[in-house]
Amino acid sequence: MSPTTDAPRRRLSKARVLEAAIALADHGGLEEFGMRRLAQELGVVPMALYKHVANKEELVNAMIDIVFSEIEIPSSGLDWRSGLRRRAMSAREVLKRHSWAIGLMETASPGPANLRNHNAVMGCLREAGFSFQTAIHAYSVQDAYIYGFAMQEKTLGLQAPRDAGDAARRRAQTIRAHEEFPYLAEIAAKLSETGYDPATEFAWGLDLILDGLDQLLRAT
Repeated sequence: MSPTTDAPRRRLSKARVLEAAIALADHGGLEEFGMRRLAQELGVVPMALYKHVANKEELVNAMIDIVFSEIEIPSSGLDWRSGLRRRAMSAREVLKRHSWAIGLMETASPGPANLRNHNAVMGCLREAGFSFQTAIHAYSVQDAYIYGFAMQEKTLGLQAPRDAGDAARRRAQTIRAHEEFPYLAEIAAKLSETGYDPATEFAWGLDLILDGLDQLLRAT
């Protein structure tokens, strides 16, 4: 990774600082991310960064807002279910690209893209006919599912559908699953055949939530 190949020929700007910061975070996470390292990548002294961002916290907040800007928001041209489904699928893909942002999406100081996203989702629910309180419930359960699934997907680190079966089989061997935990043994045996596709699993759970919300809306 070399986000600063043309650094001497480009004028430093906030947009360029953010671009380099996100590239660094995408590559190595936020654990080893710092202003000094970012300055090295940009080919400038650390103090030059502070002309564009006050501190690391402001920088990370701006980075999170860029992540929000990449998430598709519900469109007025779609029905509420399609809009929310596309938004959720988009959010998962964005968080796969920027896994460092998981856990920070709702703690960062909100920027304009963050506010647009939340306003659009709440508007989609309210205009569909959900009461205020039910819309809050619906919004909460969707984001809990999206962020929770993204965290699990990041932690598991599965690269192919068969990886889950291989991991389950190794775990079963270490805990003598066939003798003491028969249902774990079943997972180890069958998951190796069927595989585990995160995209399929995410869509299945998402549709289950949307089905429940649809029933709730029809009932009220």
